[in-house]
Amino acid sequence: MGILALTVLCVSSLRSFGQTGQITGIGHIAYRVSDLDKEVAFLGKLGYEESFGFTDAAGKTTEVFVKVNDREFIEIYPQTDPAQPLGWMHVCYEADDINGLVASLTAHGLQPKPVRKAGAGNLISSLDDPEKRVTEFTQYMPGSRHTLDKGLHLGQHRVSDKLLGFEVPVPDVEAARKFYVAGLGFEAREGREGLRLSLPGAPDLRIQIRAAAAGGGPETLFRVTDTEKTAEQLKALGIAAKQERNRVLVSDPDGNVFAFVASRNR
Repeated sequence: MGILALTVLCVSSLRSFGQTGQITGIGHIAYRVSDLDKEVAFLGKLGYEESFGFTDAAGKTTEVFVKVNDREFIEIYPQTDPAQPLGWMHVCYEADDINGLVASLTAHGLQPKPVRKAGAGNLISSLDDPEKRVTEFTQYMPGSRHTLDKGLHLGQHRVSDKLLGFEVPVPDVEAARKFYVAGLGFEAREGREGLRLSLPGAPDLRIQIRAAAAGGGPETLFRVTDTEKTAEQLKALGIAAKQERNRVLVSDPDGNVFAFVASRNR
């Protein structure tokens, strides 16, 4: 009877996300880099074009969005202070109804910030994960920079045209499980290297959570259909790549790892 009650509670919890707003995919993954021009050039070699950016009052670029497809971007920030850590910063999930999603997150014990309009013209909210790393949510709006760029800056020779998700090491896997499953509404299953997270409403989204280990950092995952062809394509582009099982790994100028994964779905 206890197990049945728990099952009903879990199903009810997941259903409440679907009724009041849900995560539909990844809007962007953000990095802070040591050299903005070098990073944009590296991503350009992978076939990804700069979509738009922002500048400060002095005319210095403060942020650049590089396009993977019409709904997914890589957001790049330049390092402006040596104290700022380089590398993977945060993920921003796309929501179909951000106000409904924020209400659901709040009901599930999280504390998302109030929804506001961001500089690009979309609605956003955010909260901190168990590592105190920002997790963002966005709803694309008519007239925003992202929406107006639809059909543009889609590189003809992109190595991949789909962000599959990310893999991130954490010091406390159980705290991460609680955050993603009880808080964000993900489904989790045990994998060879930790937790594999997915969403019924976003079957192409994959997140891998593993225990932190020396030398291991976050990886951004891109979907491809054939890793051997991907490795050949990267080699032809003059990009050093490492092939392992169903993945091809490349590193950007700062050593951040991008993994091209053979996967048709989650």
